Amino acid sequence: MLVKTFSSAVFGIEAVPVTIEVDVTRGVRYMLVGLPDAAVKESQQRIESALRAVGLHWPGKQVIINMAPADIRKEGSSYDLPLAVGILVASGLVSGGRLDGMLLTGELSLDGSVRPVRGVLPMALQARESGFRGMMVPASNAPEAAVVDGMDVYGVNSLGQVLAYLNGELSPEPLRIDLESLFSREGNVYDADFSDVKGQENVKRALEVAVAGSHNAIMIGPPGSGKTMLARRLPGILPPLTLGEALETTKIHSVAGRMDNHLPLMIRRPFRSPHHTSSDIALVGGGSVPQPGEISLAHNGILFLDELPEFKRSVLEVLRQPLEDRVITIARARMSCNFPASVMLIASMNPCPCGFYNHPSKQCTCGPGMVQKYLSRISGPLLDRIDIHIEVVPVDYENLAEAAPAESSAAIRKRVVSARETQAARFAGNDGIHSNAQMTPAMIRRHCHIDDTGGRLLRAAMERRGLSARAYDRILKVARTIADLDNAERIRPDHLSEAINYRNLDREGWAG
Repeated sequence: MLVKTFSSAVFGIEAVPVTIEVDVTRGVRYMLVGLPDAAVKESQQRIESALRAVGLHWPGKQVIINMAPADIRKEGSSYDLPLAVGILVASGLVSGGRLDGMLLTGELSLDGSVRPVRGVLPMALQARESGFRGMMVPASNAPEAAVVDGMDVYGVNSLGQVLAYLNGELSPEPLRIDLESLFSREGNVYDADFSDVKGQENVKRALEVAVAGSHNAIMIGPPGSGKTMLARRLPGILPPLTLGEALETTKIHSVAGRMDNHLPLMIRRPFRSPHHTSSDIALVGGGSVPQPGEISLAHNGILFLDELPEFKRSVLEVLRQPLEDRVITIARARMSCNFPASVMLIASMNPCPCGFYNHPSKQCTCGPGMVQKYLSRISGPLLDRIDIHIEVVPVDYENLAEAAPAESSAAIRKRVVSARETQAARFAGNDGIHSNAQMTPAMIRRHCHIDDTGGRLLRAAMERRGLSARAYDRILKVARTIADLDNAERIRPDHLSEAINYRNLDREGWAG
């Protein structure tokens, strides 16, 4: 008897449908074809044990299974459940009438329980596009799949539950997720607030500008000046995720197996802070089966690189292309995967090896040329891709002892959201462009007009600091964001002057 069950294979962050054809006839052989990997081939032992756990047995006949399309490699343990169900239905041990239009995925334990798998959200989105009416997934993966509208999602804990459903003995209600309630309940919950930060008003202003336009930024200052503390409060002023952004971000985390077990969807923008010992593959992704790296896990959020010069030079250089293109392509002999990488890069560093260059009260002990050598660990092309450079100085006692709370993250976030709404209206109809930092050269010419006074100001800055053409474009982008925060239609000289001051760490303007 020939039976078909349906599952999905995940490549990158997209899923493709897989049809599992099971034929049980006279004989004794077991054949599994369709480019299965070792984990799929080992499913026979897991399925046999799981069947015994529910009081059934492996059919004493010839079992031939084809996983179509046969030219796509099938990897992982997520095919255990559809393989087991296909074998049981083809053997006549259970009814297959309720399988119509149902996609199955899940790993089987030896005791018959169903274990969670990766990539359930891409599978659910693909199932909806392919016209499936529902999915049967591990119970812990069910909320993740249920965020997709138009699908009946059933979470199962064991193979016994699946068989009871197929035999009509169990009719569970499909899981429903109230996304509106989820966003309102979890979307604005942050542990750290800018009201905790004493002083540092110029740095907070620079970070507000960075977030308002999604600009990359670097903070440079001595140890203990608050660089990391400020960076970790940035998620509280980021604009909320849209549903589309949340789904795209969740797909990446689902494929990587990094989902929060308490939330079915990424409600808050990610904040990733990899250690400086990370490899280039850990940062941008890779592996024999391409997996997303930290820059993709930070998609639609912040990638924070603390102690930037301590990262290996090769690790930092691989960031140059994805920061510009906002996508990372992992090419392998068998496949090529694109992972989104639209991130805000926030970096911090000490000004020198001892950390006290330009300190207002402590003496730098570094020898001649060591400051420049330390900064040169960051290449000019990478520094050019960072829009805002801001110097952080230690907070004095008077500011630390100030009893009045500083401005809250909620107040700053309100201004950021207003500026982002202005940009959304400006770039409506331009796919992939949502903020000033993403503007193309043609858009810069269209939206970043400056008057003669501003032109003279910018020319003087370019000549004095030896800025590159890329730096010129980035100054205009930052000035456009400052104007948006000021609700100004045109870029004024004071907006331009502030943007130029945020380039004070260019190599010609720092440490001689």
